[in-house]
Amino acid sequence: MFGLDFLGFSPWLNGLIFAAAAVIVWFAGTRLSFIADAIAERTSLGQALVGLLLLAVATSLPEIGTTVSAAWSGNASLATNNIFGGITLQTVMLALVDLWVVRGALTYFSPRPVLLLEGVFLVLLLALALAAVAAGEFVVIFQVGLWSVLLLGAYLASLVLIHRYEENERWQPVDAEARQAVEEAVNAVRGNTVANSAHRYGDWPLRRLLLLFGVGSVIIFGGGVVLALVSEALAEQTGLGASFVGATLLAGSTSLPELSTTLAAARLGNYSMAISNIFGSNALMVLLLFVADLFYRQGAILDAVGASSLFAAAMGIVVTAVYLAGLIEWKDRTIRGMGVDSAVVSAIYVGNVVVLYLLR
Repeated sequence: MFGLDFLGFSPWLNGLIFAAAAVIVWFAGTRLSFIADAIAERTSLGQALVGLLLLAVATSLPEIGTTVSAAWSGNASLATNNIFGGITLQTVMLALVDLWVVRGALTYFSPRPVLLLEGVFLVLLLALALAAVAAGEFVVIFQVGLWSVLLLGAYLASLVLIHRYEENERWQPVDAEARQAVEEAVNAVRGNTVANSAHRYGDWPLRRLLLLFGVGSVIIFGGGVVLALVSEALAEQTGLGASFVGATLLAGSTSLPELSTTLAAARLGNYSMAISNIFGSNALMVLLLFVADLFYRQGAILDAVGASSLFAAAMGIVVTAVYLAGLIEWKDRTIRGMGVDSAVVSAIYVGNVVVLYLLR
């Protein structure tokens, strides 16, 4: 791809290419958050749904390209570890947002019941994927397994239910005064940042906003694919295995768009969009199992999932459950500047990397 053989380059040159692509992806991802915020305010779509759809799809373009490439080449281990490893890694990004931007419990400033629903559906999709691997494919049509089709159906159903629920929020925190204080704090952040950032697009026609969003998405896709290719070259040059690389280095490089857009959304005071962007991107990652199955020609790709992929998927459920507990508990308790839930997720991820290295 791109007519370049990155393996022929020195590790130092590949490192420079990686850094340059990362800067481009970071900048484009930040702009996308501002544009998405403007689109959310110009349309009837809520911030959570915009984060779940527009931002999640745009920032997942590198993962889509990488997964399709790995599946088409028959590397099921790289494809599935990139998917499941990326879910855990992207969830940890909420802890970085917590530490760098919020300096408190991110889940405390996001009392949106629709986020609970998004997290529950993400857990459901991951559990369904694990069940598919454990049971094996019973029906395979044109080398695409029935479980993959069920995952697609479950994902589409979750989008419909989330959109309906966002407009009819039944759950509310018991402490009304605390909720009002949170809303005032969030509005203060938005008042100081939106006027100078997202609202620069406020007078733009919706068509122009969507066009600019599309251009940014293309830039992210191109930069993300370069990041993935260079990561694979660096992985081979350093002698690390494909499963470990897929769950860490490759997943990390293709997740840079999610990190930049999530940080930008948090700086705008759109904490709900920040969380929704991660939950939505993770749900889309599970959907990529269906996409990978379409391009994997050696059979049903879920039948080729290894132990490291299963472990990574289970860790995705664990870290999501921790943040769901934080959203439900709704307390602004911190450890060294980050929410308790974010601190727990960070510790879990460190252990996750150690186990993945042992399973490589």
